[in-house]
Formats: sequence, structure tokens, C-alpha cells
Amino acid sequence: MVTVVKDTKFDEYLEFPCAFTFKVLGVAHEDLVTQVIAALQQHAGANDYAPTIKPSSKGNYHSVSVSVTVRDKDHIELLYTELGRLELVRYVM
Repeated sequence: MVTVVKDTKFDEYLEFPCAFTFKVLGVAHEDLVTQVIAALQQHAGANDYAPTIKPSSKGNYHSVSVSVTVRDKDHIELLYTELGRLELVRYVM
């Protein structure tokens, strides 16, 4: 079940628009990065994203960090929710 992210306080701490880095922890699968980038492009525009990928110590999971330009608090909350919906994703930070 996906938790919908709402009522955060990002608008109190950030000045929009701004660059925001999402860190996605997911199953080490060849499609993980492709799915993350596709979700971001769908909701944040077709930018040239440059994700950083780090495997876990046992290699079962990958951490994908990617910076996105966000418009407002609702945009951040939408991206958190949509990234969390991906089947291969376990956590979004």
C-alpha cells in the first residue's frame, strides 16, 4: 500500500522553485533507474536527469539519488507519492 504524502512543511523551509534531491531505495533491478526517471519526467518535465546509483553492501538494493527542480510544496509531495508507487521502490527519502 502506498502512503500519500501530504501536509509537509517544505514550504516553510524552501524557496520555490528550487533544486530538490530525491533519494530512492529500491530492489537492485536493471529497470529501477529507468522507472524512477520515467516517473520524474512524467511529473517534473523532460529534463536531462543525472542519477547517482550506489549498490548496497550485499548488492540486493540500489540507492538512486536524483536532483529535480520543484515548483512548490505540492509538487514535492506528488513526486514522493508517485516514486513510492513504483513496484521496485522500497523507500523514498
